Amino acid sequence: PGALDDSPAARRREQRGWYLYDWANSAFYTTIISVFLGPYLIPVAKTAACAQDFPGMASDQCVATFDDLVIANPGLGYVDVLGADIRPAAFFGLIMTVAVLLQIVFLPIVGALADHTGRKREMLGGFAYIGALATMGLYFVEGDRYMLGGVLFVVANLAYGSSVVVYDSFLPQISTPAERDTVSSRGWAIGYLGGGLLLALNLVLYLQHESLGLAEGMAVRISMMSAGLWWAIFTIVPLLRLRNRPVPAHESTALRSAGGSFRQLGRTLAELRRYPLTLLFLVAYLVYNDGVQTVIGNSAAFASEALKLDRTVQISAILMVQFVAFFGALLLGRLAGIFGTKRTVLASLVVWTAIVVVAMFVGERQALQFYLMAFAIAIVLGGTQALSRSLFSQVIPKGREAEYFSLLQISDKGSAFIGSLTVTVALQLTNSYRIAIVSMIIFFVLGFVLLALTNLPKAIRAAGNEVPERI
Repeated sequence: PGALDDSPAARRREQRGWYLYDWANSAFYTTIISVFLGPYLIPVAKTAACAQDFPGMASDQCVATFDDLVIANPGLGYVDVLGADIRPAAFFGLIMTVAVLLQIVFLPIVGALADHTGRKREMLGGFAYIGALATMGLYFVEGDRYMLGGVLFVVANLAYGSSVVVYDSFLPQISTPAERDTVSSRGWAIGYLGGGLLLALNLVLYLQHESLGLAEGMAVRISMMSAGLWWAIFTIVPLLRLRNRPVPAHESTALRSAGGSFRQLGRTLAELRRYPLTLLFLVAYLVYNDGVQTVIGNSAAFASEALKLDRTVQISAILMVQFVAFFGALLLGRLAGIFGTKRTVLASLVVWTAIVVVAMFVGERQALQFYLMAFAIAIVLGGTQALSRSLFSQVIPKGREAEYFSLLQISDKGSAFIGSLTVTVALQLTNSYRIAIVSMIIFFVLGFVLLALTNLPKAIRAAGNEVPERI
């Protein structure tokens, strides 16, 4: 085969295709994970428990009074999950946990296979369409089909995580070190825009379902199916634009089996000891990103429990964050070009610290104060993550991108339990959501210190890469 065209024009064409995969898959994250699936799936599980334990009652009435019925009948009100009795309210949390654990097992295998076979484009397409089809299948989750919903979500989430590992690993191949921050930030920004746009359309459908002659459940099912359809349609563009890179002959035959991939993960982790500064950066990212994910994950509960704000305020704040984060990611990408990437990320961590301190003082039912806090989060949210991704891409060895990005993706998904545990302990001890959110300061301060201690130019040189002018 001839040499790959690596001219600026060819790179830009690939970059534009690459951005659109973020636009495509963000619909799954915003519509399914952030807004619709949890609140929809729990009543479906309750319907199944009602049919089993309270067969004489009308289903709607039983679901509406389910918590009171369970208090009156403590031995009842469970659903069967592979032989275990699970409370309907705990079902969504359970499948989220299973989904994260499966990603921790599978993503390193995906990363190693992507690097060693060189078939990144085919793998990206395969995972994207498995995920999109499973997401479209959520349309069929109704009545008491809670297990169908659980299985489809776990499959879709695993495919989503796998596709993101392959997607991220294209970043060092389609951009020069100097372009990396801009390209990563644009991809992240366009993702917020795509996810936000579909969510806005779905919320209009959901809020107007009566005037459109739809039942509430049907509006949710259409919204969930639309996320899969959106993901499938827009994935076509990156698949047409992105190109596989040739893999050295000894690399392509190195991995023929999943067992080989597991050995490869062992080698990657062992090899990380040869790159202590890359490891230090990964730990720093793990710590501060844990704070970021936990603040985002608990913001709706904080709004309802601590601030007594209704669902409309929460949903409109989620929407605002999506669109403001588009500009925030681009702004931080621009600032990184002026002040350097590391300084920009450090400054964003100072802003995160200020946000969680201010959360202590937001008044009850003060929607405007909550919106202002959400606005501040949106400005730093995308930029912190996009610039961290581009920094990581500079400190990993060539030809091993997907493998290393699988570690980043695992630390992204798997580490969030430390932050969640901190919030749980704080709530257990103080029963205050304000104190629980303020406890996130530990993550931002520690992450700041660890990142400040990372000598990035030295880390980039140690990985065999060229140091960009600003870092």
